[in-house]
Amino acid sequence: MENRTQTSLIALRRILRATELNARTLARATGLTTPQLIVLEIVAAAGRITSKDIATKAGVGQATATSLVDKLEARGLVTRTRSEKDRRVVWVAATESGHEMLEAAPDPLQRTFSQQFQALPDWEQAMIVAALEKVGAMLNAGAIDASPLLDVGPVDRR
Repeated sequence: MENRTQTSLIALRRILRATELNARTLARATGLTTPQLIVLEIVAAAGRITSKDIATKAGVGQATATSLVDKLEARGLVTRTRSEKDRRVVWVAATESGHEMLEAAPDPLQRTFSQQFQALPDWEQAMIVAALEKVGAMLNAGAIDASPLLDVGPVDRR
């Protein structure tokens, strides 16, 4: 039985290390965090989008999305413009530099996971979700707020 415990802990450690190594690779290649890259991808794919819609698509709070957009804007990767029709609406769009950054960026780990996970049969997806939720509960992580971003540390690094 202890062998299974050790095997489980090794598997968890490998997942944590893969996430950490991917985040470091991304940071070295682009200077961006995984959440920043995901937001940049969302903005570029949309053409123009509001912070509220970014938050919804990224699975983060609006304040976090706004903070991530602030950082991208400071680096010249996105721009903000007020709507002509409704001045309360602020559109976020990727700049040419933002598009170039996406071209050069390595794939985030969550994209690789998502593609492989979605290719699994429904029963296997359900089994994995149940096992991961159980592991989270065993680690007393059920009350920890988390977004669907595979990254180490907080979503908004300050």
